[in-house]
Amino acid sequence: MFYKSTRSNEKAAKTAAEVIKQGLADDGGLFVPESVPTLSLKEIEALCKEDYPVRAATILSKFLSDYTYDELLEDCRAAYDEKSFVGGAAPLVNIHDRFESLELWHGPTAAFKDMALQIMPRLLSRALVKTGEERTALILVATSGDTGKAALEGYKDVPRVKIMVFYPVDGVSRVQKLQMATQTGSNVNVCAIRGNFDDAQNGVKVIFGDKAMAETLNQKGYFFSSANSINWGRLAPQIVYYVSAYCDLLNAGKCKLGESFNVCVPTGNFGNIFAAYLAKLMGLPIHHMVCASNTNNILTDFLRTGTYDRNRDFYLTMSPSMDILISSNLERLLYFTAGSEKTAAYMEALKKDGCYTVDAEILAEIRKNFSGYFTNEEETAETIKETYAKYGYLADTHTAVAIHAAEAYVGESGDTRPMIIDSTASPYKFANNVYRSVTGKEATSELGALDELSAATGTAIPYPLAGLATRKVNFEKVVDREQMAEAVLEYLN
Repeated sequence: MFYKSTRSNEKAAKTAAEVIKQGLADDGGLFVPESVPTLSLKEIEALCKEDYPVRAATILSKFLSDYTYDELLEDCRAAYDEKSFVGGAAPLVNIHDRFESLELWHGPTAAFKDMALQIMPRLLSRALVKTGEERTALILVATSGDTGKAALEGYKDVPRVKIMVFYPVDGVSRVQKLQMATQTGSNVNVCAIRGNFDDAQNGVKVIFGDKAMAETLNQKGYFFSSANSINWGRLAPQIVYYVSAYCDLLNAGKCKLGESFNVCVPTGNFGNIFAAYLAKLMGLPIHHMVCASNTNNILTDFLRTGTYDRNRDFYLTMSPSMDILISSNLERLLYFTAGSEKTAAYMEALKKDGCYTVDAEILAEIRKNFSGYFTNEEETAETIKETYAKYGYLADTHTAVAIHAAEAYVGESGDTRPMIIDSTASPYKFANNVYRSVTGKEATSELGALDELSAATGTAIPYPLAGLATRKVNFEKVVDREQMAEAVLEYLN
């Protein structure tokens, strides 16, 4: 299996190890596989009898063909062990009727990013050996809240790797900020920027594209790589979620082999839902994918009109991991539906004018698989309250966005297939807003809300968040977005 750029007509030439090491293509595009491997119903039936690490190793082996199955199984067993994923990885929990919550947040940072970022550092370590790389990898990460902590936790103390995380100083929750600021590890660094997530993400992309910066790092014995979902090593493990969820549906008798189901994903960067699309292309019987947005509903507008326009107001919401106006992984969907030449043109228009409009036939093709819905702040709070009151299910703010969108889709379409809803974070990651939504009261503080939510609902604070307020703060640096490159060099010096 070889990989190419979304923006190039050139023949695929890079191996999985090479693209995982490199992160971003030389032309600024994202790496995609030359073809999508198949997954038969017979293979799915066999995977039903296996645990999550075996399911993951099997799917990854189809894309990462220069890794052996035994290497992948060893890494998956280490990544998804009981110590890191207490209670198991990606359990399926019924909400009501045919709505199932795919809880992706049982890992070491209580967010779905753990599912990819516990395995990705292991893939990178092997990639350095497979490609004969002698330099140290410098991982640069832009985060809207969860990716940063998950990457820091995944890469901490990994040999021949350093990691630096940038986050918007006012664009993450207090819990998310403390999780990053109290991070330990000999090879980690955290820096806040004055700006929003898109500023951080663009800043990282600019640094990646700076040839002079790359040469400076090369002279110091470093090279750039990425842990964001622009890196194929981050995206490929996400495909496994949906295969595993279908296996669990079958095992629970809620679906028969070959019967289709739907997926609803709360998303800002389009990575999780694009992974579902790849699973469908492989042969997983996904009927339809519902893209759930918050008030920053740029993806909803795109899926309804074909115009992607980031020249709009930006909102800070109670679901901050979705406060994004540049959805990087949408580029991969454009490649699969429009081809590399048009994708490159769309991305150039986005860079130059902040918007682009796809051809009518391309939009029609996309809409065969995707629908977009958005949930405003009031609806998010009401969904948290109603879901808990009616069904006893406590959802975080992002999961609530998806539940509301899924209900809107079912109401509009009449589609009663089983609905897998990605639950992307523990409700305790956003305890303040969840507590207010459930009780109608204000918590004493954002951190105090953890204990108050636990007392009000009789649920336990997950282990990664317990005692957070008492941990030592190690990182307090804040810079302007124009100073990000300077901050990187200062870290290395």
